[in-house]
Amino acid sequence: MECNNCSVNELKFEIKVEGELNQSILPQVIEHLTRRNIEVKEKEQGLIIPESGAKEFMDFCEHFMATDRVEFRINKEEWKPFSQIETVMDMQWIDNVIKKELITCHYQPIINGDGTIFAYEMLSRFQNEDGSMIYPNEIFPAAKSRGRLYALDRVCRMTAVKYAAKLEDKKAFINFIPTSIYSPEFCLRSTTLLANQLNVDPKQLVFEVVETEQVDDLDHLKRILTYYKERGFNYALDDVGEGFSTAEVLAELKPQYMKLDMQYVQGVAEEAGKQKVALSFLEKAIAVGSVPLAEGVETEEDFNWLKEKGYELFQGYYFGKPEAEPRTELVYA
Repeated sequence: MECNNCSVNELKFEIKVEGELNQSILPQVIEHLTRRNIEVKEKEQGLIIPESGAKEFMDFCEHFMATDRVEFRINKEEWKPFSQIETVMDMQWIDNVIKKELITCHYQPIINGDGTIFAYEMLSRFQNEDGSMIYPNEIFPAAKSRGRLYALDRVCRMTAVKYAAKLEDKKAFINFIPTSIYSPEFCLRSTTLLANQLNVDPKQLVFEVVETEQVDDLDHLKRILTYYKERGFNYALDDVGEGFSTAEVLAELKPQYMKLDMQYVQGVAEEAGKQKVALSFLEKAIAVGSVPLAEGVETEEDFNWLKEKGYELFQGYYFGKPEAEPRTELVYA
């Protein structure tokens, strides 16, 4: 069973109309759509229509109504100007990607200081049915515009668990967006069941908290991480030093792994400002019992500096780019 947010049913557009002209025409709009066999639900200031009827409504609206006084929303999200509704409809292709799970994973190695492989980060790759690639800067804006981020996050998470099953004794770092999970017990049940079905040891999986927007409810995030921890999974705080991943959040969450954001890693061997930040978060990670991990390492100089100061795990192009198959050996200067 899936929640409405994680399923990919036909979108329902909630339309709000304002102004005397629009309100006077609204009954005619509803009558017109009904004659066209379009399902319409009347609201006090507007109506709700399925996406299949949205084009008909758009045509009527543009000819007879003041469109600057019309707004829409989906999934009870924020209201948007009517002019943006066509963009949402143009992104319908994302529904097919999610429904048909046109997603694979690549493996990027995470190494110990001696160059041996400790784990892999599972990085999602997306494609069309013809096999052509869809880039992340296309997929995520499309998912967000159609209210599909929750569904996309879920299918990416499930795919990553499947790909992790082939790693045997290595850990798999799997990204997840905390705001896509409204109830850990409900939303994460399918993830834990899949891991059990594939005989993946929970200790093998490390769920990375990634978030491009502020997480307002830190207590909710703690409940999610507690759910993971109680079932034997580990978790990491990603992009530390960037966005909401501050020292205070690190202290509150006490993750098993702390990933220092790459902006403080690249060039750290030469730049005093980055060194100060890297050392500060290293100290805080050790204080809360987190393993310090530096991501985005691209040069030998940065790697050596970070290792000498106490960072234990490393990730970046210096050691290996994401690949379709997990690397078993690493070669670097």
